[in-house]
Amino acid sequence: MAGGPSTVALGRAVASAGAFPFLAGGYKTPGALADEIAELRATAPEFGVNLFVPSHNAIDEQTFAAYAAELADEAAVYGLTLDPVPISDDDAWDAKLALLIAQPVPVVSFTFGLPEPAVIASLQAVGTRVLASVTTPEEAARARDAGVDALVVQGSGAGGHSATFNPARPIDHVSAADLVRAVLAVVDLPVVAAGGVDGPDGVRRLLEAGAASVAVGTMLLRTDEAGTSPTHRAALSDPKFTETVVTSAFTGRPARALRNGFVDRHQGTDVLAYPAVHHLTRELRQAAGRAGDAERLHLWAGTGWRTAPTGPAAAVIDWLAGGV
Repeated sequence: MAGGPSTVALGRAVASAGAFPFLAGGYKTPGALADEIAELRATAPEFGVNLFVPSHNAIDEQTFAAYAAELADEAAVYGLTLDPVPISDDDAWDAKLALLIAQPVPVVSFTFGLPEPAVIASLQAVGTRVLASVTTPEEAARARDAGVDALVVQGSGAGGHSATFNPARPIDHVSAADLVRAVLAVVDLPVVAAGGVDGPDGVRRLLEAGAASVAVGTMLLRTDEAGTSPTHRAALSDPKFTETVVTSAFTGRPARALRNGFVDRHQGTDVLAYPAVHHLTRELRQAAGRAGDAERLHLWAGTGWRTAPTGPAAAVIDWLAGGV
């Protein structure tokens, strides 16, 4: 869970309960990621790192500038002026890959697409198992052909960004269990199932569908060790938020969040320009978070958010595993 919720403390707590933790490599500098890897490795040697595959989609600068103008009133609330010129980057892709090859970790997972087969092979050559996040059987077949060791199969109920290879593709409703079965019908690889988990029964259903294991994110957002912001935490238990929706309004890539005022005001403007829109709205979202303004913050949440517990993360893992 990039952007703050995933912490070293959360990784340690998850590992102490017998689960397999992941560090979020997205949005971090290579140096910060290296520090987190070293810190977690000292007490929990079995863990993974997730990276974002860079986007190379062309950006329509006029459309982007129009969206920046649309958001001007939102930014003005905090005295901000948004830059209408798109900023794109690759999230220090080459440097992070070099780090993970020089200092191998047990598992690396990728989302937002597939790296080149040579990248996958270079990680495997230093003893790392490579996972790709997929959202359709077709993506799963492409990942298999690229040489990955296993798949993270993400149903549409997952919180945060969709792992879809094609952000312009409509994110149709498909449960993680149904998607696991569809993927396993065409691909013979181990599957980690993700998306829509709301408790022990949800975990059991995914394992019964054929998953080798289950990944959770939203279920850990309110735990003691998560780095979730106070504004986000409060929103997850606020009864005024009644549903989640998939929106590209915050970052230019489809992601599931609690429906709030920002979504309602800008959901109809589909500017599929990640990470440019992420950079456009970042300072606004940070200001909203500091101000406790949940109506302008990206409140990532999966469909099972209502049952996300508070307390120690290890206790949440024990609870989720209770029905297995």
